Amino acid sequence: MNPAADLVGRLWRLCALLRKDGVTYHQYVTELTYLLFLKMESEGGRPRRNREEAAPIPERYRWGALKAASETEVLQRYRQALIDLGDQSKVTDSSVVAIFQNASTIVREPANLRRLIDAIDGLHWFSEERDAYGDTYEGLLQKMAEETKRGAGQYFTPRVLIEVMVRLMQPQPGEVIQDPAAGTGGFLIAADRHMRAATDDYFALSPKQAAFQLDEALRGLENVADTFRLLRMNLHLHGIDPSHLDLADTLSPSGAEAKFKNADLILTNPPFGPAGGPPTRDDLSITDRVSSYQLPFVEHCIRALKPGGRAAVVVPDNVLFDDGRGRALRQRLMNGCDLHTILRLPTGIFYAQGVKTNVLFFTRSEDEAPAVDATRAVWIYDLRTGAPAYGKTNPLKAADFDGFVAAFGDDPHGRAPRTDEGETGRFRRFTRAEIAARGDNLDITWLKDTGADAEEGLSTPEEIAAAIEGHLAAALGEIRTLMEELDSGMAEPRVGEAAE
Repeated sequence: MNPAADLVGRLWRLCALLRKDGVTYHQYVTELTYLLFLKMESEGGRPRRNREEAAPIPERYRWGALKAASETEVLQRYRQALIDLGDQSKVTDSSVVAIFQNASTIVREPANLRRLIDAIDGLHWFSEERDAYGDTYEGLLQKMAEETKRGAGQYFTPRVLIEVMVRLMQPQPGEVIQDPAAGTGGFLIAADRHMRAATDDYFALSPKQAAFQLDEALRGLENVADTFRLLRMNLHLHGIDPSHLDLADTLSPSGAEAKFKNADLILTNPPFGPAGGPPTRDDLSITDRVSSYQLPFVEHCIRALKPGGRAAVVVPDNVLFDDGRGRALRQRLMNGCDLHTILRLPTGIFYAQGVKTNVLFFTRSEDEAPAVDATRAVWIYDLRTGAPAYGKTNPLKAADFDGFVAAFGDDPHGRAPRTDEGETGRFRRFTRAEIAARGDNLDITWLKDTGADAEEGLSTPEEIAAAIEGHLAAALGEIRTLMEELDSGMAEPRVGEAAE
């Protein structure tokens, strides 16, 4: 049996201890974050870090001290530990402080805390399988997303999709890899795992190269404080230094800082829907007044890549067809980057069923001011039309992407030999001239969908409610975009409409 999967099941069942107290799944996973950190530190600190020092946990708050505490004092000792470990005047390790910053426990009964401690301590953590800590934590994050339909207020990216995107983009040691909407770290961890597998866990690299991989290669931002805590913990458990991860808004001036520029590779699934307001960055000249997440995030990705850098970005359908600033952004993308591939994803793979998404694969031009469009043609793979209904009873599998992976080829820049499969196939090529004739609308379909609606497979009230929410969010997003275009004067008559 997969030891990590077994541990996930055991830890998840412990949630029943706290559910009767009104604890949410997110609160439970956050609580486990603190306890798993202390447990891990008791067994030697960061896994596979090649460093001798452990995080400076005061002795009275270490795992052994919590285990030895009586039931009458364990909860008070634990509460004080959470306060002190988040105090930079008492703990020097910034990673520890970030994880425990403003931490508090939701456990109300000492007996419940004692049962959690005993249960975690009783699990069989094999010393030769230290990665089980990180894999177990990722499994808990996925379980949380499955139960709540969203992970920490954001759509949870299926791990299968993450792994496919990473495999196709082929991250290499020495590259700066960025996720400007890092969430709980799925893309960064998968990229790190890919590079470790190719370098004997970095032991094939020189000490200087290995240090770069561990301390500087992975960078990103996350704007939600609770999610940032989970992110830091997830990276820590996977032996990755999270010092280049910031709690900040990518669409604020923080996203324009030097360390978030000149990325070799960007892998991301930006949040969908309206933001708290338009971007506050001076450099986002195309989407500077757009009060939605997806368009400014795409512009950030274009600007954050170094010349020749590549990206794989999950976006909702409206990025493909919005007029006004949406069209201007697509023109900027195809002029300054080679938008070589679009993958149209099935519905239902995210936890809001109404969300229709795609993956954009592009490479920034080596020329800072290309005289002609860097995009000569766009290849589109339709994995949506005729797809089965995905959900908890039929999860997305790696095999579902086999056709796309084969069609994409082994070049991360999309330059491998490809075959246009014609009107009855799933993979087709559209020249830049053909796209321009469509008003630069990339919402291109050609297959007739004869299958069942993906939402016909919904059965539980939670799934149905999530589908309704997704449709409403998409509709509100389109209304907001139209209002912004009308307000800015960028709205244009659609095909078939007369201009006044």
